[in-house]
Amino acid sequence: MKFRPCIDIHNGSVKQIVGGSLMDAGNQAKDNFVSEYGAAHYANMYKRDGFKGGHIIILNNAESEYYEADIGQAKAALKVFDGGMQIGGGVNLDNALMYLELGASHVIVTSYVFRDGIIDYDRLNAISKLVGKDRLVLDLSCRFAGDDYYVVTDRWQKITSERFNRELFEKLGQYCDEFLVHAVDVEGHASGVEKRVIEILGECDCKKVTYAGGIHSLEDLEFIREAGKGKVDFTIGSALDLFGGDIPYSSLSEYASSQNVF
Repeated sequence: MKFRPCIDIHNGSVKQIVGGSLMDAGNQAKDNFVSEYGAAHYANMYKRDGFKGGHIIILNNAESEYYEADIGQAKAALKVFDGGMQIGGGVNLDNALMYLELGASHVIVTSYVFRDGIIDYDRLNAISKLVGKDRLVLDLSCRFAGDDYYVVTDRWQKITSERFNRELFEKLGQYCDEFLVHAVDVEGHASGVEKRVIEILGECDCKKVTYAGGIHSLEDLEFIREAGKGKVDFTIGSALDLFGGDIPYSSLSEYASSQNVF
């Protein structure tokens, strides 16, 4: 169980947003925090403190007027922490290798490998072969819809037909190195974790997985450790003092030492 730091980029700035509020139309999102610092500032901090394996997420789509500014922020961060962070947001066959060449350890893919609400295995196989499965992370972010949890795509705006369960992780594990999961219903609320999502992750044995969404206390980390059986890594966004929250960034190193979990 490790802390995986994050850098979310939207409209050219490092931000923390309420997950379900993101909309392509008008580049809208409900902001929790907008940083005065660029992405490179945070990447340098994570590098200094030895927190490898975090992720950079570009939240605007490629048609946005802010997309190039987002890419500029991401490039600066990757340059600072070469090989230390993953990147996602609009990754596809055309740009995946570019991000690896810029210094990303892995590329994170969701929407590209889904079509009409189901997994497009031709695309999945193609991008896995292009970058190598050991450098591919599949983002299986999810939300509850009606009767179960389902994977969501397109910056968390589209609910797919793919149920979020152990069988899905086992099926997709042959194509990638890791999974990233945002619990979208609680993402950005800092109101507590989505417990059932973590329990499902704890049932999966196939790959490394990072959970994000709702963490607001060190007690939440204890739940992740226990329900995730020590194998689920975690990200803290809005609740971290770096992004305007109450959890001190410095406490993560202290927690690591006391629990011996990182």
